[in-house]
This record gives sequence, C-alpha cells and structure tokens, in this order.
Amino acid sequence: MLEFLQYSFMQRALLAGITIGILCPLIGIFLVLRRMSLIGDSLSHVALAGVAAGILGGVYPLWMALIFSVGAALAIERLRKSYEQYAELAIAIILSAGIGTAVVLISLAKGFNVDLFGYLFGSITTVLKEDLWLIGGLGVFIILAIRLLYKELFYIAFDEEGARLAGIPVKWINLFFILMIAITITVSMRIVGVLLVSSLMVIPVATSLQIAKSFKHATVLAVIFAQLAVISGIIISYYFELASGGTIVLLSVLILMMVISGKNIVKRMKGTTVS
Repeated sequence: MLEFLQYSFMQRALLAGITIGILCPLIGIFLVLRRMSLIGDSLSHVALAGVAAGILGGVYPLWMALIFSVGAALAIERLRKSYEQYAELAIAIILSAGIGTAVVLISLAKGFNVDLFGYLFGSITTVLKEDLWLIGGLGVFIILAIRLLYKELFYIAFDEEGARLAGIPVKWINLFFILMIAITITVSMRIVGVLLVSSLMVIPVATSLQIAKSFKHATVLAVIFAQLAVISGIIISYYFELASGGTIVLLSVLILMMVISGKNIVKRMKGTTVS
C-alpha cells in the first residue's frame, strides 16, 4: 500500500507537502481574521510572473518568484498608505499588474511548457532537491517568526488600532507579515500551484472556524485539515495522475462541506432532543 514511498520524487513531494500544510494555515488564520484573504491571490499572480521571468531568463524560477512576490508585498504596503480609505485598492492594483506581467512574459516564452504548467497547478513529480531545501529552510524561518511574533500578530488581527496604542510596532510587523505571505506562496507553488495556493491558506481556516472554540483551537484544527487535504491529495494525484494542486484544493472543499454538514446534523439532533 505504501509502495509509492520507494520513489524519491514522492518522498520529496510528501516532505514539501507536509511543510506547506503547516505554513499555509498558520499564515491563513491571520489573513482571514484580518479580512485580507485576497492578498494571497494578488501575490500568487505576481509569483507566476516571477516564474515566467525565471524560465525565460534561464534563472531558478523559485528564486525569481520569491523576488517578484517580495517586491509586490512591499508595493502593496506602500500603496495601502496612499489609499488609506480604500486599502483593498492596493491589492487590486498589484493583482492586475501581476496578471499583466505574467501574460506578457508567458507570451514572450512562446506559451506554456511543462515546467510552467507544473508551477501553475502543482505537480508532485517536479519537486527537486533544490526546491525541498528552499521550502524547508524558508518554512522553518516562517514557523519560528510566527512563534516569536504570535502575541503581536494576534493582537493586530483583532484590534490593529488598539495594538498601535499599546506600543506594538504595527507598521513593521505588518510589513514583515506581508513578506511572510510572499514567502509562503513561493514555497507552496511546487505542490499546490500559484493559482491555487491562496485556497490552501483560506479553506482549512474556514473549516476550522466552523467548530473551533478558541483562536489556538482554530489554528491547530486548520493545520490538521490542511494536512489531511495535502497528504491525501498528493497520494490520490499520484495514483490517478492528476494535478496535485487541484486535487488538494478539492479535498479541502470536501472536508469543509463535511464539517458544515456534520455541524448541521448535530444542531438538528440537539434541537430534536430539547423539543
């Protein structure tokens, strides 16, 4: 049953998948609570432009994606200051710029190729040793950063103005947080794909919020749900030769539907018992 583990590419895919199954919900829980879910879509499209630039220029695509997405993250923070009354405009502007740049670079590269397709929708067979080292190193960095800044991020997520009055350096933490989002998108694209990575940040969190009793409980449940979707999705995509990103996201949606249905059934049963 576990014969797929004898293949080195599956070992790399599972290790990478487990890592992003931790990172995405850890970042996503703060994104959702701050109503910034769409920022993942914006930075992922910019990361796609970076991948296309890397392929076109013969440079390691993940490094180019990281450079592009970090630059876009800094631009979003700068634009948010210019549009304080309409902060969501910053996300929309960068999203549009990212899509436009990606389309132009892809056209210069004469359309899609196998590498680009894998970055778009995720592929378990394309995770290289270099990718795994990058994913692992940046993953450890993000987990440690969240651990160190947990209280500050928690405070800002629920009351940014109160955090500012309490002396928390909101400006710099916001900047650092958006950089962590950019890094998470970059390390996740090999497995989930740039067009679907934001879904893995949001859907497991949405699932956990249905049944969680506290913030920490929601965080733990989000990681568990993400791991279920990622590991199952990688295995299913291997046996049925499917795109790993789409499989993982569909499983995440299925888990969400099951949790909502289960919650509704429990409510009805309680209502029947009381009556």
